[in-house]
Amino acid sequence: MKRLSALLLSFFAAVAVRAGEVRVAVAANFGPPAQRLAAEFERQTGHKAVLSLGATGKFYAQIRHGAPFEVFLAADEATPAKLEKEGRIVAGSRLTYAVGALALWSAKAGFVDAQGEILKSGGFKRLAIASPKTAPYGAAAIETLTRLALFDAVRPKLVQGENIAQTFQFVGTGNADLGFVALSQITQEGKLTGGSAWIVPGHMHEPIRQDAVWLAKGKDNVAAGAFMNYLKTPRAQGIIASFGYTLP
Repeated sequence: MKRLSALLLSFFAAVAVRAGEVRVAVAANFGPPAQRLAAEFERQTGHKAVLSLGATGKFYAQIRHGAPFEVFLAADEATPAKLEKEGRIVAGSRLTYAVGALALWSAKAGFVDAQGEILKSGGFKRLAIASPKTAPYGAAAIETLTRLALFDAVRPKLVQGENIAQTFQFVGTGNADLGFVALSQITQEGKLTGGSAWIVPGHMHEPIRQDAVWLAKGKDNVAAGAFMNYLKTPRAQGIIASFGYTLP
């Protein structure tokens, strides 16, 4: 028994030595699934993923100025492509981990109809969107309003969040009657978690393909490589899909 206990202690000590930490920059829209993924990743591998949530555009600027991130889960494909072109990622590491969906949402039940007709009626005081300059979901919202020929009409009512998380907060707290958010923020296992929403058809805006990259700063970090590999697993993809994303 003593010998078995000693072997087990040696095994867990070895695992602890091998276990590492990876610093992950995560687009704000992907916060809830990223937290689930990080917890599962740690349970399965022993490695810890330390998450920072924010706007994709701001993360890009921070990474270019030496921010200590080792993996980047962006809200678009263009930003990781720029980092790849600039030689700031591990060669061949870029992958699409999710395709996002846009939704018009209100925290009030019955306020947003299933076709988004409320945008035409104008029966609201404030409409929240994320910054189209730094947040791809904000750019998709502008595309949608433009395609509906409603942008000029609603422009005076727009309030802008720095990122999609702040936009969600504006609507959730009632500071905006409704807003364009990520579908993943308002659904779980395919069901609306509260309020009312219109899921914007994909043809209304460019596809929101979200790419991940293993940053060159973390090229020697085993935990960073393990996290990138974990994103490709059926378990990880199942978690991602459960939050309303489609898979590439």
